[in-house]
Amino acid sequence: MGKGDRKTKRGKIWRGSFGKTRLTHEHDKPKTAAAKPAATPPVVETTVVETTVAETTRA
Repeated sequence: MGKGDRKTKRGKIWRGSFGKTRLTHEHDKPKTAAAKPAATPPVVETTVVETTVAETTRA
């Protein structure tokens, strides 16, 4: 059980890999997703046109 063993912590450190024996911590990960705020959709202004029935119908 030494540096060549893939299942021990020392073997994982020597190989530079991670797994169940050598887990990564939350504080070691980069915080790229948490730093960016959620994108809000742009606000679209709409105008309301008031018309009467007499203006829309042709006689």
